[in-house]
Amino acid sequence: MLNKLGISEPKSKFYLFWIRRFEKFLNGIAFNEATREMVEGYLLDLKNDSRIQGWQVDQARHSLKILYQDVIKTELPDEATGSDEDFRDSCIDSDRFYVLHGDLMKQVVSEIRVRHYSMRTEKAYGIWIKRFLIYHRLKDPRSMNSSHIKEYLGFLASNRKVASATQNQALNAIVFLFSKVLHMEPGDFNDFIRAKMPTHVPTVLTRNEIDRLLEKLDAPFYTIAGLLWGSGLRLMECLALRIKDMDFETRQITIRNGKGAKDRITMLAQKFEGPLKKQIEESRKVFDDDRAHSVPGVYIWPGLERKYPNAGKEWIWHFVFPSTRLSVDPRSKTIRRHHLYPDVVQRHIKQASIDAGITKRVSCHTLRHSFATQLLQGGADIRTVQELLGHSDVSTTMIYTHVLSKPGLAVLSPADQ
Repeated sequence: MLNKLGISEPKSKFYLFWIRRFEKFLNGIAFNEATREMVEGYLLDLKNDSRIQGWQVDQARHSLKILYQDVIKTELPDEATGSDEDFRDSCIDSDRFYVLHGDLMKQVVSEIRVRHYSMRTEKAYGIWIKRFLIYHRLKDPRSMNSSHIKEYLGFLASNRKVASATQNQALNAIVFLFSKVLHMEPGDFNDFIRAKMPTHVPTVLTRNEIDRLLEKLDAPFYTIAGLLWGSGLRLMECLALRIKDMDFETRQITIRNGKGAKDRITMLAQKFEGPLKKQIEESRKVFDDDRAHSVPGVYIWPGLERKYPNAGKEWIWHFVFPSTRLSVDPRSKTIRRHHLYPDVVQRHIKQASIDAGITKRVSCHTLRHSFATQLLQGGADIRTVQELLGHSDVSTTMIYTHVLSKPGLAVLSPADQ
């Protein structure tokens, strides 16, 4: 179809790239089953990506137009907006959004950064606020009330079948928009349709399975996996570690600005002390090379950077697990060295679990689950485990006691009688 429309072969490769990216965005949903909201969400995600320019978003939009109008020859379902507009008008909404609500989104970003929320929270809130406004056909949120919020949250639960945590994240973003940005009372909407809260027992690996997993990992992923399991770190806490956070004499690791903007101290397992020291030596080589080429210093908090302008260029602030490539800081647009990208680690650990023949669903967080469970199995106090994990409430830590319990242990299966 691209050839028939006279689109050159070099440009066709980019059109196919945007279609493949859209296919990945749909995550298993067929093109002809995609809704208008999914298309809008995809285009808005592209616009929200600082690495993608406006003309590339237009090219992606054009590729989708060709896909649906000329190849599939269908219109998108009308579930998302209740409008009779066709797909072409739906794409125009993506442009209209920034005309009507561009200033509002800048206010959202400003309020988020004033409160020192993480980059991940900033991105997530931005996406949910955009989707909320698109759902209501770009209506001015100042003219909305609690019924609009309730309707959208119910739509997520009933039509989109989202998980409870996803619905809660959308709720938090919308409440943030009204209370912190617009300074409006969102009203009472407690009776909205809530997504079902699932009860999950965390997946835990045995010591043998962990050993097999680690055998399939090379540096630096071996060391990262070792810290997730041996120290109970979250993935982002591990990747954000700085040189100054390591204390080999006391075998302690300090986690700075962890989940909930909290600091804590956890143990450093002797087993991974050697690999960690080797990783720091590799990190030093990257640091020296950056200094030799006058690369801007690593990211540090803006207030600290104003007070100590050269702190980002000091060795103690360098990342333990630096990225192999420079990247663009999404906030300052500075090209600098960041830590390893989390998706890279997740892919390596997942592949290692497959190679090790582990038949459980393994993720990076599985190693943290295993840390907590094996501590409790070893007789550690629940409060101690709570502090090491950085949980605010002991009830969150108590979930690991369910893994320890063995129902029916004293009862013999009838098949074995």
